[in-house]
Amino acid sequence: MELPQIISVDDHVVEPPDLWQRTLPARFRDAAPRVERIKGRFGAGARGDWTPADDGEWADIWKFGNYQMAIIPGFAAAGMDQELIGEHYAPLTYDMMRPGCYEQAARLADMDANHTEASLNFPTFPRFCGQTFHETADKELGLACVQAYNDWMIDEWGGGAGRGRLIPLTLIPLWDPQLAAAEVRRCAAKGSFAVAFCENPAKLRLPSIFTDHWDPFFAACEDTDTVVNMHIGSSSTFPLTSLDAPRAVTLALTYQGSAHALCDWLTCGVLERFGRMKIALSEGQVGWMPFLLEKLDAVWRDRPKYGNIEQLPRTPSSYMAGRVYGAVFDDHIGLQLRHHIGMSQIMFEVDYPHGDSTWPRTKGVAESIIATAGLSEHETWQFLRGNAIECYGLQRFGIEV
Repeated sequence: MELPQIISVDDHVVEPPDLWQRTLPARFRDAAPRVERIKGRFGAGARGDWTPADDGEWADIWKFGNYQMAIIPGFAAAGMDQELIGEHYAPLTYDMMRPGCYEQAARLADMDANHTEASLNFPTFPRFCGQTFHETADKELGLACVQAYNDWMIDEWGGGAGRGRLIPLTLIPLWDPQLAAAEVRRCAAKGSFAVAFCENPAKLRLPSIFTDHWDPFFAACEDTDTVVNMHIGSSSTFPLTSLDAPRAVTLALTYQGSAHALCDWLTCGVLERFGRMKIALSEGQVGWMPFLLEKLDAVWRDRPKYGNIEQLPRTPSSYMAGRVYGAVFDDHIGLQLRHHIGMSQIMFEVDYPHGDSTWPRTKGVAESIIATAGLSEHETWQFLRGNAIECYGLQRFGIEV
């Protein structure tokens, strides 16, 4: 069986270094995000405590007010030796990155080499749902940065040769649900129907989805057929069992952000109030879903008052079909358990150019998952492209069913 061309629902773009300097209105240019090449080093290998040092290594550092961000190898690992990344965990310059990280033509070429037709891309400097701009004190500047990114994502990254291949995924001003709703509608009018959101807003000190705070935003998403996408780590947290646990522990537990989000979404009532809205959980894999769905349904059935979900008119799992999507890049168990999740709810991703991406061997990885799970030809089509087309309405971009 020849594999159909892949649609990856979770990849990443490293923003061009001049994006905001070039696109923001003149009055914001002095305060706009910029890249400076500086010598420095990491302390204890953590991204957040990179500091300048004359005897350090050259790095291109994003600066925005008091915030600075070094681009770590894990964010731009395409083409790099994985063992070398682990041994030499130092920040990068743009010269050291594969051009496909930030250049459209090079990205399309890397997709062609990897049996990939289309791709959705999460941001890097803004972080997974725009936390960088949410944290700035100047909200007028923050909104301008969000809108500049979105215009670039739609018009440049997803425009021209990228039309129908680099599917736009935009940001919202997280600090104001009315502004967020307006931005969703503005982007939809420009041709974008996917938006990044936080897997757990409470972790960002924002109201949770158990309140009605976000209803204007959710209404805009439903009205415009815009999919709400939540990437692992979009709550600015990752699981950690202890401070001295190896990084492998966190890597094995990254799915927990998606698991927490799914519990919230299936019990909060939002999917009941907004009966056509769709959500996608990015990079969380799906092998953990069957037990979670079974447990939530058991609580709803046997102990709804104790579980504080007596207000739900139907089982939590009943909101999954056609509404809630998961994504995997190397989850053999998840596909073997597909009948307990819903084959129509599982999508595929490449995660280019991150450190755990399957690029450029994605086709072989997909073939292994498909063989191990015994997917039929139709299930294979659903997994690699059909479910993504259905979730995101990709016919709007000229992608063939």
